[in-house]
Amino acid sequence: MSLIQASLRRRALGWLAVLAACQPLWAAVVVDVSPDKEAGVYAPGDTVTWSVNVTNDDKPATGEVAWTLLKGGLAPVASGKQALDGGKASLTGTRADAGTLLLQVNYEATPGQRTTGLGGAAFGIDQIKPSAPTPDDFGSFWAGKIAALKAVPMNVQITPVDIGKPDLEYFKVDMDGYNGSKIHGQLCRPKGKTNLPGLLQVQWAGVYPLSRDWVVGPASQGWLAFNIIAHDLPIDEPAQFYKDQDANQLKGYPAIGREDRETSYFLRMYLSCYRAVDYLIGRPEFDGKTVLVQGGSQGGGQSLITAGLHPAVTAIAADVPAMCDHTGHLADRAPGWPRLCGWGLKPDSEKTLVACRYFDAVNFAKRAHCKTALVGIGLIDTTCPPEGCLAAYNALPCTKQLVLMPKRGHGGDHGAYYAAYGKFVDGVRRGQ
Repeated sequence: MSLIQASLRRRALGWLAVLAACQPLWAAVVVDVSPDKEAGVYAPGDTVTWSVNVTNDDKPATGEVAWTLLKGGLAPVASGKQALDGGKASLTGTRADAGTLLLQVNYEATPGQRTTGLGGAAFGIDQIKPSAPTPDDFGSFWAGKIAALKAVPMNVQITPVDIGKPDLEYFKVDMDGYNGSKIHGQLCRPKGKTNLPGLLQVQWAGVYPLSRDWVVGPASQGWLAFNIIAHDLPIDEPAQFYKDQDANQLKGYPAIGREDRETSYFLRMYLSCYRAVDYLIGRPEFDGKTVLVQGGSQGGGQSLITAGLHPAVTAIAADVPAMCDHTGHLADRAPGWPRLCGWGLKPDSEKTLVACRYFDAVNFAKRAHCKTALVGIGLIDTTCPPEGCLAAYNALPCTKQLVLMPKRGHGGDHGAYYAAYGKFVDGVRRGQ
């Protein structure tokens, strides 16, 4: 297992520990839902049969389950109740067109103590398309923003930091960004080495500091590793600093300016990714050939987006990517985080419905410059729902690898993805 792969697994297991600690006392109830095809993939018109197994303190549960079937993870198409027989039940669903189904199964051991299990299925996965067309001026809009960014000098400030590893060199990096903002990050490289492939790591959602491990690990594997924080914030302040930012200036940051493409919070974020690649490829140690952008969730979305913005990107790795198919409501599918058009069954703002298309990872994926891509998608992910992610994956015009995880949601153990990621990154680093 590579250090990068190990770091990713440690992160996932850490989240599992947090989630376990937060479980209520009745968490001994388990609702397991499995499709009859291990991969969870079907042809349009096929019927999926989910096996439901409910246990209470490791014993078969009694009573009944209540269930709801959602088209695209959004629109209810059927619901009902089913008695348990030895803790088990069988439920079915189908859809005639390409897309996904999400089955929600609820069990109450005692009134008010509800445990939910999820089941997923995907139909005609290679036929899933975006829910809305790309705006006609999408390319010219972003070309204009990139030109405005390039008119701003980088004014890079780089600060070396001794991290106690004689074979590595670590730096804090600050530079000017779009519209008076700053970009903050960290860089690590093998000491004395040149001709290094470049890796840019972009971050998942939230307001938090950067961990040095996120560049130290890749650098120890031979990468020129650069990592930027998603916000105009320093990277290594005390934890309380980020909590205060999250509770005040950056509270609900995805919704800031969401009704106008000129004011969206993501405008600065996406352009910061572009400038980060510019900085990476301008380093004297860069090999002039390889740029991998990788991340998960918000970082997965940024990976797709950066590939669509910057021609130097040669590879991306995106686990459960966010920002996919913001207009999903139009196709009766749940949009990806952060659901810029709202969390209801219909868009909550016509202005947002227009503006969000300029920040949709699907539209960037269509224009991706990368030669190769790895994408991980969970079939029971309710944060970055699979149908929109599959639309983005299908739009990628490159050699690509899909890791579909039929019984995985947004968090938890994405072991299948991490196993593929380790091999993928190794191949990219070696120029394969």
